[in-house]
Amino acid sequence: MLQMFRKLFSTAKTASCPSLHTGERVYAIGDIHGRLDLFEELLRRIEIDEQQRSPARTTIVLLGDLIDRGPHSAGVVSRARTLAAQRPVEILSGNHEEMMLSSLEDPSAMRGFLRFGGVETLLSYGIERDVLLDATIEDLQALAASHIPAEDLDFLRSFKKFVRIDDYIFVHAGLRPGIPLEMQLLNDCRWIREPFLSHDGDFGGFVVHGHTIVSEPDERHNRVGIDTGAYLNGTLTAIGIEGTQRWFLSTQDNDAEAAPMEPAAA
Repeated sequence: MLQMFRKLFSTAKTASCPSLHTGERVYAIGDIHGRLDLFEELLRRIEIDEQQRSPARTTIVLLGDLIDRGPHSAGVVSRARTLAAQRPVEILSGNHEEMMLSSLEDPSAMRGFLRFGGVETLLSYGIERDVLLDATIEDLQALAASHIPAEDLDFLRSFKKFVRIDDYIFVHAGLRPGIPLEMQLLNDCRWIREPFLSHDGDFGGFVVHGHTIVSEPDERHNRVGIDTGAYLNGTLTAIGIEGTQRWFLSTQDNDAEAAPMEPAAA
């Protein structure tokens, strides 16, 4: 049965509630992890949601970890690059993008990359499984360099540390409490869990993040986590933001299987 949860609520509980300027709208999408099917279906649902709302300047934010673990990392990267050419898109660098890029230069990083989903990514770029399993680390670095297009690598390197849009801060993993936004370390933005997740204070803006898997969006007064485990639970989630309102769109395995693999319109 097709399912989509869509939660709409007003954040007008206090005078300091986070908001976007009038006429602005943002959709932020959680960790995709090679699930091209879920990504396509969620883009389709975002398109439908846009059509049901008043015209606005809309930005899509991808929160990082586009690759690894799922079967179609190469396809997700290609689709994201096409999407960014069609409409305003901001893409954040996740820890899995970091591992992939580092693995091309550092043999020890290649070992970590393979252990945490890199095998699936290399397979998606056309490296045969038997060849991959028999290769040395040095062979794998050469194979990756010959199979992953330079335009994909350049695209991955262009991903941002974080993005601020009005009262919202979009980041892959989170922020270190007590550190001004402009002084946040890239390592924290890509990898942090604690003390970020348990922090109850102000981050200088309302934080939207992925990285830490939750069964449903984890909304707190100062942040919301929307990594609902695309590769693990088969659920990919987006948050929509406009004015002082936020809502969620989600797609699951059964939804993607039932829907045609059509790209969202620009």
